[in-house]
Amino acid sequence: MISKQEPVVFVGTYTEHNGSQGKGIYVYRMDPSSGTLTLESAVEDLANPSFLDTNSGQNFLYAVDEVEDFAGEDGGGVSALSIDSGVLSVLNHQPSHGMHPCHISVEGTGQFALVANYSSGSVAMFPIQADGWLGPATDIVQHSGSSVHPERQAGPHAHCILPDPTNRFAIVVDLGLDKILVYRMDLENGRLNKHAEVEVAAGAGPRHLIFHPNGTFAYLINELNATLMGYRYDSEMGSFEELQTVPALPADFTGENLCAAIKISPDGKFLYASNRGHDSIVCYRINEATGILTYGSHASTGGREPRDFAIDPSGNFLLAANQKSHTIVTFKINKESGELNRTGDEVQVSMPVCLKFAHLNS
Repeated sequence: MISKQEPVVFVGTYTEHNGSQGKGIYVYRMDPSSGTLTLESAVEDLANPSFLDTNSGQNFLYAVDEVEDFAGEDGGGVSALSIDSGVLSVLNHQPSHGMHPCHISVEGTGQFALVANYSSGSVAMFPIQADGWLGPATDIVQHSGSSVHPERQAGPHAHCILPDPTNRFAIVVDLGLDKILVYRMDLENGRLNKHAEVEVAAGAGPRHLIFHPNGTFAYLINELNATLMGYRYDSEMGSFEELQTVPALPADFTGENLCAAIKISPDGKFLYASNRGHDSIVCYRINEATGILTYGSHASTGGREPRDFAIDPSGNFLLAANQKSHTIVTFKINKESGELNRTGDEVQVSMPVCLKFAHLNS
């Protein structure tokens, strides 16, 4: 039994991928004093549940099924699950209306789930019913266009969709277009109305965006050119003002690399981002008055291709999910410097690709 004092970590995996032995979504409890993970349960028979999010009450979990055909139809899927004392049960599924959905978020009121379909370059909005079930999509928006990379940017590739801090706008990051797209959310009718777009450097390949806890700043990680970008965010206008661009890699690194995840410590002092190739997590200190980033350190993730990582709610520990070496490695966070130090704890999970912390209410 998991106590309310112990954070829970949901782990999304690839189940249909070369070399994968993943079974679905795993549930671990974390010792809040040591960061040690203990497997509690797993839910199987989900197809590539690669990205996860919970509702604000943390009694429901939502997952994308990152495939190109789901339940006999073209495109991927979206799954709703109930959370009962750390045990997951599948409620229902909906088609995602696009191939390889890769990101999902629940907007602030808990009425809708927002989904990004990577291969198709589309986004969709799904109503969440009172019992946690997902209804059919109320809106689907197809992106169009391309950018300079001949393979990765021949068409649109929506990689991230999330509500802004005011819950008025949905922010979409499209790797294929080199753009951030801003949609005004119509929560009465379940619609995404185009509001604005922000150009990113050609060939950057924007992947994920995150807002600072103060809601004033936003940070973008670019997968293809290994950079991080800081913005001042105007929540009234739904607009982004670029502040700076900094490298995610050390200056002397010359190998191949693809950036992946970006996170901010709960106290708002540090920004972290992962490198696949250099296999590291970079730390930057955040000036909370100006939003400007100052380099801190790099830490090896102790494995291959850290696709995702997560910081526990207390800000004491960081867990790195190394997809290609099938491990989740625990780090202690130095709250003064932001530096990461391995605790020695490590668990084996086949192709972990998403980590989501929660505290149980039941």
